[in-house]
Amino acid sequence: MSRLVYINGQLVEHEKATIHVYDHGFLYGDGVFEGMRIYSGKVFKCREHLERLYESASHICLDIPLSMDQMVLAVEQTVAANKRDDGYIRLVVTRGVGNLGLDPRSCVKPQVIIIVDGISLYPTEMYEKGMEIITASTIRNHPNALNPRIKSLNYLNNILGKLEAIRAGVPEALMLNHLGEIAECTADNIFLVSHGVLLTPHKNAGILAGITRGTVLDLAREQQISIEETVLTRHDLYTAEECFLTGSGAEIIPVTKCDNRTIGSGTPGPITLKLIRAFFRLVRP
Repeated sequence: MSRLVYINGQLVEHEKATIHVYDHGFLYGDGVFEGMRIYSGKVFKCREHLERLYESASHICLDIPLSMDQMVLAVEQTVAANKRDDGYIRLVVTRGVGNLGLDPRSCVKPQVIIIVDGISLYPTEMYEKGMEIITASTIRNHPNALNPRIKSLNYLNNILGKLEAIRAGVPEALMLNHLGEIAECTADNIFLVSHGVLLTPHKNAGILAGITRGTVLDLAREQQISIEETVLTRHDLYTAEECFLTGSGAEIIPVTKCDNRTIGSGTPGPITLKLIRAFFRLVRP
């Protein structure tokens, strides 16, 4: 299948899709991005993703050269050109080409890049039986250093956590914040179920408020499941009845073990399964 990448208004074969080595996104991670899903040819929650993209860009004083409506059109055209009914979109905005130096004023024009491809983060068996995670020693960035609500191109913090998971032989790692509270995993938000209540860290815990996370909270309300966005610790996780992760790439995946401790019965729980079914009814009606 031919893969076309959108770069600044042009669709380019992916083998020829390049950026300049002086681009500050490449040199310094100076830019923002979004990861979105395609279901049945439609971009899921496109507007919500783009609102977060523009909010992240505003926080780092990056002026995106397209209006929101123009960006929606660019995303839809790139999806159509790649003839993808189901897949993944990586939308990147960099500061652009500049000098060898931190000063962003040397960057004249931001770059907009849209990649459309397939994605499979975890094997099917993990979605059916649950996955194992560990707690990383690497903590989430302090919000006064780099606010985690900015979805920036600098993901080294997350990668260090991911490396810990890989070394431990598991696919994902839980990251705590500077207070020792549960924040999120390296690429996913986390939910627990305790005494029938659905728990998830508050936005102020040092998390990126995921679009899938928000969707799951909406679905839980529709299913009349009690919800609390609150402070959580590893004690809450170790004693939870259920646990699952959410993300645009991961969708909803159960967690049945953390730090060699079995969670609940060691199988995906009833509330997790109920929300998974509701989610897929929504995205694949």
